[in-house]
Amino acid sequence: MELPRNPTRPVRIGTITIGDKNPVAVQSMCATHTRDVGATVKQINDLIKAGADVVRVAVDTKRDVEALIEIRQQTQANLSVDLQENYRLAKTVAPHVDKIRYNPGHLYHHERQKPWQDKVKFLLEVAGENDCAIRIGVNGGSVDPAKASQFSEGDSISPMLASALEHCELLDTLGFIRYCVSLKDSDPAKVIELNQRFAAERPDIPLHLGVTEAGMPPEGVIKTRIAFEQLISRGIGDTIRVSLTLPFDRKGDEIEAGRHILADIAAGRVRSVVDYGLKSLNIISCPSCSRVENEAFIDLAQEVKAMTEYAANYAVTIAVMGCRVNGPGETDDADLGLWCGPKAVNLKRGSKTLGSYSYHDILPRLKEELDIIISERTETA
Repeated sequence: MELPRNPTRPVRIGTITIGDKNPVAVQSMCATHTRDVGATVKQINDLIKAGADVVRVAVDTKRDVEALIEIRQQTQANLSVDLQENYRLAKTVAPHVDKIRYNPGHLYHHERQKPWQDKVKFLLEVAGENDCAIRIGVNGGSVDPAKASQFSEGDSISPMLASALEHCELLDTLGFIRYCVSLKDSDPAKVIELNQRFAAERPDIPLHLGVTEAGMPPEGVIKTRIAFEQLISRGIGDTIRVSLTLPFDRKGDEIEAGRHILADIAAGRVRSVVDYGLKSLNIISCPSCSRVENEAFIDLAQEVKAMTEYAANYAVTIAVMGCRVNGPGETDDADLGLWCGPKAVNLKRGSKTLGSYSYHDILPRLKEELDIIISERTETA
């Protein structure tokens, strides 16, 4: 059985084209530091061997850009670059990649007085000059602050949707239509609602689907499957990523998981689950990517999962994030959040920061806070 597809317009990314009823593309992101050329080239090649159609790498410094130039010379993969906070790096990166991904919520980090529209125009000019596609990547943990302030505090969906639509309108007005959009969150139910609402308003724009910080297998695959089944079975989605917390040498598992999910949906092997409202412990963790500043984060995520098994029957959400880019914002909605730096782990309860602890000391401190939450909820039950 062929997958149903929305009538989205075609967007070419290097040697592949998404949208316009082309096969759903599967992609992943390098977990290595981009400046480590050898390790990054190896991981790109491993992902391609696993069946990746597009591989994303991150750049945040001039050193990353210099490394990317070398990387490009050693691989023919369709490369997407993740502009983290410095949008101006696009000018030196674009000649060596096939797609540029920018986050509307990160455009305010540099040249804060300059209108975001001018920054986007700069990106479009660079993309046009270098035969690059664009992805507008809206993320639940890093929404444009100006847009978020226009909606009620408890509404995380409307500002994301408004931001994406606003950027699409600007790109269309400027005559740049070689772009796709992603609307990602760690909650599959929000991913489903976001993409359904966006597709209803803009069925012409290809969508990149993903549940960000899906976590470790098998739970991370299950969360992602729930969102993909509900969207792809309705014709929504043109390219996907399964974002899992994995050791660096197992990143190809993301591609395998994505291919299996697509095959199951096409064969009708789906679970009709829309509401992901867990009544039990929920651990979310981000995928191991090049933003991670300490590989100990991957082990920590596994240790958190093991340590918290005693709380399996309590509806508590714990977020384990691997970097400073998205970590602070993407832990706000969790009951307890950890975001990891090079030498220390920051502990939060909701949006309140509780302190910074060594990787050795964080687990007992996390347990203290978890026990407090369990006690509070038991008393009020």
